[in-house]
This record gives sequence, C-alpha cells and structure tokens, in this order.
Amino acid sequence: MTADVMDQSTNAEKSLSADHSAIAEKSPTATIPLGAAPSPAAATSPGAAASPGAATSPGAGASLGAAASPGAATSPGAAASPGAALDQSTGAAKPLAADEIRGMRERIDEIDQAIIDLWQERSRLSQEVGKTRMASGGTRLVLAREREIVERFRTALGPDGTQVALLLLRSGRGPL
Repeated sequence: MTADVMDQSTNAEKSLSADHSAIAEKSPTATIPLGAAPSPAAATSPGAAASPGAATSPGAGASLGAAASPGAATSPGAAASPGAALDQSTGAAKPLAADEIRGMRERIDEIDQAIIDLWQERSRLSQEVGKTRMASGGTRLVLAREREIVERFRTALGPDGTQVALLLLRSGRGPL
C-alpha cells in the first residue's frame, strides 16, 4: 500500500500540472501578451451586417452575424466596435456577463480560501495525531485509517477524490 500511495500521490501532482497546462492552452486570454489588444473576433459587435466577399481568419475576424466591408480581410490588430470589447479579466464579450462572472469568481475565491484554511488545519491536526501516536510507542501511520479516508473521498468525488485524499494524507504525514 505505501508504494502504491506514493505513486498515486505523484500521479495526482502530475495530473494537476497537466490540467493547468491544458487550461492555459485553451484559454482565449492566455495567449494574449500583456498590453496587447483583445481579439477583434471578440470585440466585433454582434449583429453587424456582412458584405459579400468579406474575408475573415479564424479567431481574428468577426463573431456570429458580423463581418468586414467588401473584400476587406480582418487581422488581429484591427479596430473593434466600441462597447463590445472582450473583457480581458473574464473572457466575456458582454458587460452583464462579465459582472456575473466577477461575482461568481469572488465566491470561488472565498471558497478557495476556506479550503486552504481547512486544509492547513487538517494538516496540523494530522501531524499532532502522528506525533502523539509515535510518542506513545505506536506506528507512524495507520494504513486502515488511510484506506478509510481514501475510500470516503473516492466515494464522494469519484477518481479525483482518490487523488485529493492522497494529497491530504501526504500534507498531514509527509511523503511515505
């Protein structure tokens, strides 16, 4: 079990890193250098009429229902319609959606802080349990207890729960 727990914990860390990389690659704002103008695709006002023969490139042209003047090709540096610019902090094209996203993100940040605080408290308590157990002549860890915790998280959260449990256990007792 101990080698298996270590392998799963290492795999969880690799998976998290891969997930983060994938998110960065897919994010429309992740590829825009600091100070660069937003993509005209997101900045073009919806509902603008298209003229026949207008050329657009993927991601650089117009959004649904919008196009450029006859024969004109749009480019990433083209000017955007006022009031329809992509909100760089939220990725939303509409102000109301951007406000809604900001509100949800504020709550997410509050939840994240609560998770961090609880994680740290759990880690301290787990370390104290281990010190107390070892000071009394007991073992460094109790595998049956660790299995119980892993199973509880797996049941509640699926395969990701296993990884979360392994990381929690590691933060409390240290690596095996």
